[in-house]
This record gives sequence, structure tokens and C-alpha cells, in this order.
Amino acid sequence: MSGFKVVIPARYASTRLPGKPLREIAGRPMLLHVVERARESGAGQVVVATDDARIRQMAEAAGVEVCMTAASHASGTERLAEVVERYGWAEDTVLVNLQGDEPCMSASLVDQVAEDMLRHEDAVVTTLATPLAGRGDLFHPHAVKVVTDRQGYALYFSRAPIPWHRDEFSIEAEHLPTDTPFLRHIGLYAYRAGFLGRYIQWAPSPLEMAESLEQLRVLWHGGRIHVSIADTVPGHGVDTPEDLARVEILLSAPG
Repeated sequence: MSGFKVVIPARYASTRLPGKPLREIAGRPMLLHVVERARESGAGQVVVATDDARIRQMAEAAGVEVCMTAASHASGTERLAEVVERYGWAEDTVLVNLQGDEPCMSASLVDQVAEDMLRHEDAVVTTLATPLAGRGDLFHPHAVKVVTDRQGYALYFSRAPIPWHRDEFSIEAEHLPTDTPFLRHIGLYAYRAGFLGRYIQWAPSPLEMAESLEQLRVLWHGGRIHVSIADTVPGHGVDTPEDLARVEILLSAPG
């Protein structure tokens, strides 16, 4: 589908990796790799949203559309809401929030999450997940877990290991129980433009602040989030210098 738009929030400041969007990977700034993934998805429009003049200069020199936004936004979702307001997009416009540190995100997943929004009229947000294979990620706080109902609507997101298997987790073992679904959330979201204006009017919820997960604000205020199983394995994001080195190898590989 090509009726959706992609907005890429890009901040210069990063505690673990300052200047992250401008860091070079395989001879190009990381942000340009992300833009390429967005364009490959078939999106009708791709916009970089930033508050930094250095990012704007680099992106526009490469022919990328840029929207300058306020520096005060606490999240990428709030930055998207400003883009929607500035462009005056219609309320039913579907847009995907593709983080500026995801140079290996599959273009097919960007398309998948947008299509999922069109298929679920009662969802205000759609996102993706992938099955967890081992206990390591399940118990790691940087791997966000999600539990859904039988129709795929999110019940809860957490950094804690959910669901908790009372019997199996009381014993030492290497593998996860096979009779329980364990899902890792992929931080790729689609929205309708009109929803974002409502979202930013909601106060952050206690759960959101405790877990540091902004999608919990949606559930707290009664919004429905549909979660689809990713059609392909998601690529590596970049949060640390080690991530940068790993992605450099992946994107420099021939073919």
C-alpha cells in the first residue's frame, strides 16, 4: 500500500551515543539508511522530524523532507503530533512512527504495521511483536514484553517477564515453557493522525512513568492497541557504540 506516511523522529542528543542520527554506517549517516527503509516500504511521504539544525542540514542536502519541531517534546509520539498539526493532515491519515535509530528495520514491517491499522478500525494504535526464544530476553529489562488477548489486542506491555509462568519459573531451566506465548514488542507504531492530537492531551499515566513505556498511556486511557506478529525478523537498532559496530558489519556486507 502507498497511502500511508512515515515520520522519522531524530534527536541529536543521546546519553549513550551522542549525535546518533549523524553517525556514519557503511559510508552514510545512519539517518539516511532509515529514510531508505521508509522509502522502500512504499510510503507516499517520508518526513524527518527533528529539532536540530545539524540533522536538518544533512537530511535536506540529501533530498530528504524535514519538519523542524520543538525541542521540548518528551517522546517521539509528541513530536509526531506536532508534525501532524504543521502539515494539517486529515484525521484518517495513517502514519508510521519509524525511529531514527533503526537502520536495519525491514521495509516490509513498516508496510505491515500500516496495513494492520487499515484492517482494525477499532484500534487507535497498531504495532508488532515477535516470539521470544529464550529466557535471556524474557528476563532482560531492555526487551519489552507484551501480552495480548486472543484477537491480538494488547493487554499490557512490560519490562518485566510477562506472562509469569507460576510453575515453570519456580525451577531452573534454560528454555521457555512451550504452552505459553511469550512475545517481544517491536517499537514500530502506526496511528491515525487524528488520534495523536488526543494522545498529547492525556496526562502520562502512573504505569507509563513506572515502566518508561509511553504506549501504556494509551491503555491507561482506554485506547486499543492491536499487535500483529511480525512477518520477518526485525533488524538491529542502534543504542550503543557496540550496536553501531554490529550494524556497520551488517550494512557493509555485500549483497
